[in-house]
Amino acid sequence: MVTVEIKDQKIERGVFTNRVILAFVFSMVLFFALVVRLVQLQVVEHETYQTRSDKNRIEVQAIPPLRGSIFDRNGVLLADNQPIASLSIVRERVADVDNLIQVIGDLVGISEREVHDFKQRLKRSRKPFASVTLKESLTEKQVAIIRVNSYRLPGVAVDTEIQRYYPLGEFFTHAIGSVRRITGDDLKELDKADYRGTKFIGRLGVESHYEAALHGQVGHRQVEVDVVGRIARELDIEHPVPGQNLTLHIDSRLQFAAHNALVNLRGAIVALDPRTGGILAMVSTPSYDPNLFIRGMSENQYDTLTKSADLPLFNRATRGQYAPGSTFKPIVGLAAISYGITTWEEQIVDRGWLKLPNQDRIYRDWSWKKDNSGGQGIVDLNRAIYRSSNVYFYNLGTRLTSDQLTGFAAQFGYGKRTAIDVDGAALGVLPSVEWKRRQKGEPWFPGDTVNMSIGQGDLLATPLQIATVAMLIANRGRWVRPRMILSSDSQLFGADPPEKIANISGLKEKDWTRIIQSMEAVVHRGNKGYRQNGTAWNYIGRNIPYRMAGKSGTAQVVEIKQGEEYDEESLDERQRKHAWFMAFAPVDEPEIAVAVLVENGGGGSAIAAPIAREVIDAYLIPQLALNP
Repeated sequence: MVTVEIKDQKIERGVFTNRVILAFVFSMVLFFALVVRLVQLQVVEHETYQTRSDKNRIEVQAIPPLRGSIFDRNGVLLADNQPIASLSIVRERVADVDNLIQVIGDLVGISEREVHDFKQRLKRSRKPFASVTLKESLTEKQVAIIRVNSYRLPGVAVDTEIQRYYPLGEFFTHAIGSVRRITGDDLKELDKADYRGTKFIGRLGVESHYEAALHGQVGHRQVEVDVVGRIARELDIEHPVPGQNLTLHIDSRLQFAAHNALVNLRGAIVALDPRTGGILAMVSTPSYDPNLFIRGMSENQYDTLTKSADLPLFNRATRGQYAPGSTFKPIVGLAAISYGITTWEEQIVDRGWLKLPNQDRIYRDWSWKKDNSGGQGIVDLNRAIYRSSNVYFYNLGTRLTSDQLTGFAAQFGYGKRTAIDVDGAALGVLPSVEWKRRQKGEPWFPGDTVNMSIGQGDLLATPLQIATVAMLIANRGRWVRPRMILSSDSQLFGADPPEKIANISGLKEKDWTRIIQSMEAVVHRGNKGYRQNGTAWNYIGRNIPYRMAGKSGTAQVVEIKQGEEYDEESLDERQRKHAWFMAFAPVDEPEIAVAVLVENGGGGSAIAAPIAREVIDAYLIPQLALNP
């Protein structure tokens, strides 16, 4: 018999009602939670999520400023900017990058170095659809080839950017310096916000010293991007502020003349304006084209520059340190006058050699011969300058103390960095008792002072320092610091800064007159017999349309043994003496002071003096023609 259970309808309705109420309450709780969350998102945290949304949607891109231009004193453009085309690839639009690079290489040529650098850039953090540079500095022909074949090159773009350009190339490299690509080490020191989008930074010379002024201020633009990072539209833009334009004391016409005077020689020329300290010319040869470091070069070109024995990358004008030789003799003479060691009238007999008491070593004059002939005869300070008598200055070296000689020479800038805006200039070496003990662990000997009295021994100077010495003598001891800058867009750089160097002390006006007359005789004293001529007269003294004061110097590179004569032909070319000449003109109202160095050139009067005259002629003769 089957039993049928009859449901209680009242109980069923109660269960159903409870379930409906529970579902309703649960739904209301969920709804309330949703409303609360919506209020939180839309009201309480609205600004936070708005900012996040904008960051995803809006991108701020840096606009690099236009670098300031550099001009010479006459408005000739020395450093400019020019548009450069570069080839880049958007990785996300390319299926096979290696195959694409192969195709591009067949069309316009791609070096292994360019491929390597491209792949390194790909590995760095970047935004989607950001282009990556493969090849820079495309020629017009290469741009045309890429555009014609664009259907074969998906993801390839030709971009245009502004790069530094030096229109006069190697002629001004060591004068104004150059820019180089920003490295990882640079980024550790730089303000990244200021240099966003900038690829190059001033690395040498004026470009480096005035980097802040030349660089300018970066600009920005806001763009809206889609979900894959592609630009949809531009929202706002803040234009960059261009860098300041600079005008230098450099005279490009004189710079060309100086460079051409040193062509095929290793050496340096520095020319200064004694009235302002302005650097009129600064040449170091051999030189190089700085544009190579911007547009790129082949490995062979790089090896040629970096491995050359002639060191084209080395700025001899500011960093080359050489024994000054006889160009130091006017300083020794003035020191002896200043300390009352000698007078202008005192005479000695120059027999061609000097020997210190209790020493075997013989200190010889440049005119000494193996048979002990030579010498300058009876000499006073005036004749010792224009005939460059070593023995006379050896004699002064036995009477001056090392402290006296070192202290006096320091007033002329030896052993110091005196230029206002010439970065990286070497200090040279001004030896002293303390210096020798510290550097060599040896005491100072009387022979050290004797050697130093003719500009040899441990004494070293740069061509910039020797030009400064010539300028100081031209100014009769009045200091003006060498400088490159003449003016900029916003400021005149004319006056000395607070740390102005004191004028030369301990000398009377007549002493300056006498030393200048002696240096004038180096050039202009002639026609009275060989033993009376100034050392440079035979080489440059004839037919000069102005009065020049100068001093030659021949700096020994290798030691010549006792009893042996200097035989230039038997020495390797790089062991021969360096040739110096410093000069200024016109004597009465000096407008230019010059230092010339020719590495391993030989005699200063024979080699360096004609170059100095060529430079001074180039500067003064056009002015004399205008103002006869």
